[in-house]
Amino acid sequence: MLDYQALKDCLKDKVILVTGAGDGIGKEAALTYAAHGATVILLGRTTKKLETVYDTIDSAGYPQAAIVPLNLDTAVEHDYVELANTIQKEFGRLDGILHNASILGARTPLANFDPSTFEQVMRINVSAQFLLNQALIPLLQEAPNGSIIFTTSSVGRKARAYWGAYAVSKFATEAMMQLLADELENISNIRVNAINPGATRTNMRAFAYPAEDPNTLKTPADLMPLYLYLMSDDSHQLNGQSIDAQPK
Repeated sequence: MLDYQALKDCLKDKVILVTGAGDGIGKEAALTYAAHGATVILLGRTTKKLETVYDTIDSAGYPQAAIVPLNLDTAVEHDYVELANTIQKEFGRLDGILHNASILGARTPLANFDPSTFEQVMRINVSAQFLLNQALIPLLQEAPNGSIIFTTSSVGRKARAYWGAYAVSKFATEAMMQLLADELENISNIRVNAINPGATRTNMRAFAYPAEDPNTLKTPADLMPLYLYLMSDDSHQLNGQSIDAQPK
């Protein structure tokens, strides 16, 4: 699956929501999904970044994307319900969700961690995913082969000092993925999995490791075969798995 050879139209006619689509892995995934035939719903906080991704998709002649400016830090349940209603009205379906958006917070000992920063990380990295899933699963249940992909981390499996709220949020992400995978397995055609991107050339990685040479890291594009595989129908039997994009 890490060297998956995707057919050019493997996502043809699918409607896929990507969170954090304005930058990094989310941007690359959105472009890759569009290049393989999907109509991509670009969700993010910064409209200008989303517009840049939209224009790239449009100029390449891929299926027309849609922009959803939404700040996951301040969004409430009503916003997610409205999003679901809009997707239903405009597209009539939803085939996949890539939960990519998250924030790092601070690299600080837990005993000294700022409570407001802790709550913010949990809102964006955990609560927003919960509310988004709850609002959109009814739409996904109507898809022939629905796919939910979470973004996890090695520190969400084994905690390491100073990773604070981020590590806690990724443990919660792993749990949410496993819960949904188990709950949906026998009552729907939705599969639920997670990807651990590993050390990748992104702004978040640069913030976490400022002394690291980014040229030594894989790019988001290098990881896309796995992202394509889990969103395509070829992975329809894979459920409840947490997969390393860069296994050691």
